[in-house]
Amino acid sequence: MKKDGVLTWVELSRSALANNIKELSRLAGSRLLAVSVKANAYGHGFKEIVDLLKEKNEVAYLTVHSLEEAVLCRQVGWKKKIMVLGPVPLAHLAAVFEYQLEPVVFNRETLDMLGKISSRLRKHIATHLKLETGTHRQGIMEKDLPVFAALYKKYPYLKKPLGASMHFANIEDTTVHEYAEYQLNNYNRLVKVMTRLGIKPQIRHTASSAALILFEHTRFEMVRPGIAVYGHWPSKETYLSYRLEGGRNNIFQPVMSFKTCITQIKDIPADSFVGYGCTYRTTAPTRLAVLPVGYYDGYDRALSNRAYVLVKGCRAPVRGRICMNLMMVDITDIKGVKLEDEVVLIGRAGKEKITAEQLGDWQGTINYEILSHISQALPRKIVK
Repeated sequence: MKKDGVLTWVELSRSALANNIKELSRLAGSRLLAVSVKANAYGHGFKEIVDLLKEKNEVAYLTVHSLEEAVLCRQVGWKKKIMVLGPVPLAHLAAVFEYQLEPVVFNRETLDMLGKISSRLRKHIATHLKLETGTHRQGIMEKDLPVFAALYKKYPYLKKPLGASMHFANIEDTTVHEYAEYQLNNYNRLVKVMTRLGIKPQIRHTASSAALILFEHTRFEMVRPGIAVYGHWPSKETYLSYRLEGGRNNIFQPVMSFKTCITQIKDIPADSFVGYGCTYRTTAPTRLAVLPVGYYDGYDRALSNRAYVLVKGCRAPVRGRICMNLMMVDITDIKGVKLEDEVVLIGRAGKEKITAEQLGDWQGTINYEILSHISQALPRKIVK
């Protein structure tokens, strides 16, 4: 019986995270390691992951997307540096000073407001400029760099930008990296333009997980791994490229397991419909297990009649549509199943495993989305 009252939960492996940080630190060498905890730490849980990262001296920075995420990191006790990669509303830029954050800037209005606030408070602030190299999301065009240089000269407390960053558009989805090289050449050229304008950055950072794993010449003074921290390859193509270059296998270990338990077992006859829309019909007498998890919890409706879960180390196929809070699986051929037995949605059980990558394939998406969509409301438990 469940003693803690929790029916669906996430487990986080302390040893897996430690292994991944060790491997990424090995790849990074002496460079600064900035770990991404955006999107609820890729679905793993802010508080739990930040608590675990506080134990790691190798991690110099956390990177987040939003001001709200940065504040959460401070509230759970992160005292080292935080870089905010995404936009901060102009009316809330004073919080950057209050929480000692390092914003990545791509709008001149943001830099101008930071300059005004820094002058009023007489406080220095470390900033990073994001350069547009070919992704055409956030980023500063070359023609606009003189305006940013003028603002640094106008406001003495801004000093020079601490860092310069960029984002690769096509480094994960291919084994041909010509566009990534094109972007990197653009980045190097723009850093030279910054230098000529008198705003040479101290720290260059371009390396995401895929770039860090594959290309030493993208690492510069800092690297910014994301999904690899949590034990997942950015893509099949990244893994293939790494292995073709002689990289060793199994360097990362998934941190997350996603689990639930059985809340009803029922025997139904042949020719019975299961779930909404009558999308599945039994062809023989069938034993079903009902699970208290659905698309609200992050187990997507697109997995209906496609995925399987693990019950007693055996595969149990999903039958019928995934509901908001429930789903059904076929346990006809699995012996000894009992009410409230543990069920693995992502993770290992015996010799079997289900990965975020498999769920992504079945769902027609990527492992990033599978992980980040797991509900923040579910409890996270740190295990050894």
